[in-house]
Amino acid sequence: MGKASSAKQDGDRRSRIAAQRAADQRAHRRNRLLLASGAIAAVVAVVLAFVLLQGGNGGSTSAGGPSGPTGASLTALTNKVTSVPAATLAQVGAGSVTSLPSTISGTPLTSEGKPEMLYIGAEYCPYCAAERWAVIVALSKFGTFKGLATLRSAAQDGAGNSEVYPNTATFTFANASYASKYLTFTHVEEYTNIPDKSTGGYTTLQTPTAAQQALLQKYDSANQGAIPFIDYGNKFMSVGASYDPGALSGLSWAQIADDMRTPSSPVAKGILGAANYATAAICGLTGDQPTTACTPTVTALRSKI
Repeated sequence: MGKASSAKQDGDRRSRIAAQRAADQRAHRRNRLLLASGAIAAVVAVVLAFVLLQGGNGGSTSAGGPSGPTGASLTALTNKVTSVPAATLAQVGAGSVTSLPSTISGTPLTSEGKPEMLYIGAEYCPYCAAERWAVIVALSKFGTFKGLATLRSAAQDGAGNSEVYPNTATFTFANASYASKYLTFTHVEEYTNIPDKSTGGYTTLQTPTAAQQALLQKYDSANQGAIPFIDYGNKFMSVGASYDPGALSGLSWAQIADDMRTPSSPVAKGILGAANYATAAICGLTGDQPTTACTPTVTALRSKI
């Protein structure tokens, strides 16, 4: 990619992230200040109490309603999302993606002897809500998930401020596991979607390690720690939603999963286009293996990153 094209892409990416950040990062910054002030014990107590009340169901309940399908319905939904036909993905191609992964350089990020893909997000975050659909579709081409649970992004923070794209139907990675012989997927959901009036933000869920925080500081500081943040082995990174989360507004989990099978739908163009670019980045870590994932459509997209 030429320098002029790279500069334009970087400028477009920064402009998009700045627009997202204005709406999304209020609570994120408040919670970071909370951690820095030493109030960790209080928020942990709230989280523990919530977990006990939930009975370990693996997902949060937002102000917008129940967390979504469970049991057999959840299994059917997950199976549908993790088995999108290759022909459908190829037909969508780049879809309606507005933000591509960008190239970064650093010591290769690995875990368990394999390339590592690091995701940092939060359950309240609508941009994370949109991106998780694409991440799940992409990673399912390289391995298998267990323990995915559904939830909605938040409607209001603890200060009563309305969130953009409220109650977006999505999944959470909080209690999920992922197995692959090609890469390691590490996920951190920093906050729940439960408003915390004592902080004006949301209750704490998971905390990045010092090493993960260092990567966030190194590669995401220009965006003030905007989420979701995805580091593909220190070779590529993605910040914010790759497509317009508005494509999912008002839709149920089942409607989104169904629309993903229609290549001409706004949902498919957004989710599957983003999934194809995520797959292209992952293939750059795995040496284009397996070939069932790293198709000609995908490798062609990687040339645009």
